[in-house]
Amino acid sequence: MLLAFLSGCQVLDVTKEDALGPSSNPVTVDNVTKNDRLAKLSAEQHPRILATYGGEYKDAKLERMVAKVVGNLTTVSDNPTHTYRITILNSPNINAFALPGGYLYVTRGLLALANDSAELAAVIAHEMGHVIANHGIERQQREQEAQIAGRVVSEVLQDDSAGREALIRGKLRMAQFSRNQELQADAIGIKMIGEAGYDPFAAARFLQSMASYADFRSVSGATDASLDFLASHPSAPQRIELARGHARRVGAPGVGTTDRASFLQGIDGVLYGDTPEEGYVRGRNFVHPLLGVSFTVPDGFTIDNSADAVMATGPGEVAIRFDGTQVTGTPSMTDYMRSGWVTGLDDASVQAVTFNGMPGASAKARADRWEFDIFVVNAGNRIYRFLTAAPAGSTALVPASQMVIRSFRLLTPDEKASVKPLRIRVVTVKPGDTLVSLSNQIMGTDRKLDLFRLINALPTGGTVSAGDKVKIISE
Repeated sequence: MLLAFLSGCQVLDVTKEDALGPSSNPVTVDNVTKNDRLAKLSAEQHPRILATYGGEYKDAKLERMVAKVVGNLTTVSDNPTHTYRITILNSPNINAFALPGGYLYVTRGLLALANDSAELAAVIAHEMGHVIANHGIERQQREQEAQIAGRVVSEVLQDDSAGREALIRGKLRMAQFSRNQELQADAIGIKMIGEAGYDPFAAARFLQSMASYADFRSVSGATDASLDFLASHPSAPQRIELARGHARRVGAPGVGTTDRASFLQGIDGVLYGDTPEEGYVRGRNFVHPLLGVSFTVPDGFTIDNSADAVMATGPGEVAIRFDGTQVTGTPSMTDYMRSGWVTGLDDASVQAVTFNGMPGASAKARADRWEFDIFVVNAGNRIYRFLTAAPAGSTALVPASQMVIRSFRLLTPDEKASVKPLRIRVVTVKPGDTLVSLSNQIMGTDRKLDLFRLINALPTGGTVSAGDKVKIISE
């Protein structure tokens, strides 16, 4: 029953702020709940969660800020003596979840989207609400339909590690809470943040931010939706209005604190987007400075980057998978193509090619209703692999495959050194600054103004004034 009781967000382990140590002893449950079967099961899932979400994100300043929020919520929970363990996950996805026994998780991607401590409190209190109401135990697990990108793994690759990753992600993509359970957790969480002294309207604000994020992602992509809070936490307009109704029962607008200054100080400098170990997505470009490679996907495609592979999906159910494997010597690329890692291979289609002076091979394959273009190239001590998939008979397969293959290249030493990770930077609006001038400082996207409005929760027509603190994204 892998993760059958996962509640959907994330938690902190906090007794007092100076004792914070996210997952300092992550698999031991002695200081959480002794002899608690569910807590022990949660501890067993902890390493899997870390593996799926990029491990822990270490930042003492950020951890103290999150610990402060959880500590405030703990004082108003049904069991204020209960201990919570917080882990900040090193993932750009927008997610948070809680496990029975006091395990809480929040991704750095969610922290980047939030705009004050009250919004963060609303998310964590919602997840604590699921645990309080035993929703994770009640919920029956069911798998959602696999995405087209996942089919490339399951139907073509004979890759155990990729298969295991797909299984874990499938479990994490498990059945949604029922609408009633979500609304109940909202009600519990909003009551909690109000009692803790936070602005109760923060829940509705963050639900709106998530709705805006969903709209932005539907155009720009670049995240694995199955790992996002939005996969199981829909933010429909009716739910936002219900959240406002719960907040009104707590008090009028302005009754609670947002603690925005403390929040912004905590997230200033936080990594945004991909890690150097996984490479960077820059619009339609993928750049991996550690491996020293780069390629571009066609117009209309969105990139989902993970530790094991880069997936890109586009119009017409076309999907592209890129990965690499280390080798010794100079194996024959045609022999490698035939070595059994691809099922449905058309042996007669295997051809040796030379690509920018490097040995390679191309081939075609078929599995079920899918056709594949496959390309491998030996660059140094690694073989890089492109698999492009499309429905059988699709005219989009070859153009997409050829475009991405032609774009593949090795980076120069100067290019590798010049690529830096993106980070959240908190800046003060100066006299004369405009939304355009501020958003032009954002890197990593062509939709600078849209992203600036999104991460700063600025509605249509909203503006900023001199002295305001705002978030930008830069190296």
